[in-house]
Amino acid sequence: MHNEVNVLAMVKGEEHYVFLYDDKNRVETLRMLGRYAADPQLSFSWYDAAVMSKKIREMAYEEEPSDPILTPKSTSRISFRHEEDMI
Repeated sequence: MHNEVNVLAMVKGEEHYVFLYDDKNRVETLRMLGRYAADPQLSFSWYDAAVMSKKIREMAYEEEPSDPILTPKSTSRISFRHEEDMI
């Protein structure tokens, strides 16, 4: 972990969202994204929160790739077939 300040910013129309956080406050920043998305007075959407939280996790992984909590999970998909498809 570093004592650096991470900066994540987004411009949406007339609004500017800038998040400054250090590694100790990463989880609180992720929670803040959810609070912003839930606020009907902001144009910040759940999609915006998802995109920005993904970016926060990617930035953390770049800093600490050996941390098992940050290691990207397998992206394999499960496929279910109908019985008619297997004939």
